[in-house]
Amino acid sequence: MKRAFALVIAFATAAFAQAADLDAGKARVSKVCAACHGETGSSVSDAIPNLAAQKAVYLEAQLKALKDGSRKNPVMNAIAAQLSAEDIANVAAYFAAQAGAPAGSKSAFLPNLAKTGVTFPENYRNTFTKYHTINFPATKQVRYYYANPAAVAAAKSGKSLPDGSEMFVEVHAAKLDAEGKPVSGSDGFFVAEKLLFYTAMARRAGLGNDIPDMLRNEDWNYAVFTTDKQHRPGVNQAECLACHKPLDKTSYTFTIKQIADSK
Repeated sequence: MKRAFALVIAFATAAFAQAADLDAGKARVSKVCAACHGETGSSVSDAIPNLAAQKAVYLEAQLKALKDGSRKNPVMNAIAAQLSAEDIANVAAYFAAQAGAPAGSKSAFLPNLAKTGVTFPENYRNTFTKYHTINFPATKQVRYYYANPAAVAAAKSGKSLPDGSEMFVEVHAAKLDAEGKPVSGSDGFFVAEKLLFYTAMARRAGLGNDIPDMLRNEDWNYAVFTTDKQHRPGVNQAECLACHKPLDKTSYTFTIKQIADSK
């Protein structure tokens, strides 16, 4: 009985692969999926699953769930929402046809997503507006948000953020009490104890030219900086681009209202 069932599954999978267009699937994967899952389904990091040799039916079901929102993942919801039913079938079949990734193997992500055009904004504390603060209880962090004059002026005028706009974030570990819980100040925000890193997004003409259309946020680029103001190695812009992709109506910015309301 088990053997018969296995044969049914095998024949169904083979029929699925024949019906799908593997070349079209490969083309779609190389433009978007490869940035995180690798060209052949071997992912770029331990936090991202390998897709090589997964069952096509399973992959298709997951992509459909991500597309309709019944499965929640901010990055993949944004990507899957742009895939047609045909794209989903082709991508699923392509990954299913790949050899399983060896244990511990990782793919390099696309070179144009490993680099960034964002530079560290020296003297930002004197030239940018500090417009927002957010507590992150899960990571015991507090983050301070800054925007440069071009971004602030546009947001206050109700306009899209133009080329030259920059947003910058200080990420701090919160001070902890004896029980390991973040200490809050009189303003309700966690008390910052140690600077961990910086994140940034900037818009300039041409910064989006080498980014695949399904990930491109017009001409925005993203970056993470270490405390010594250097680009953090190994950062993949694909995750930032996908997360911000649905925000095209608000200049790809989560906090545009807070920028507009800043003093």
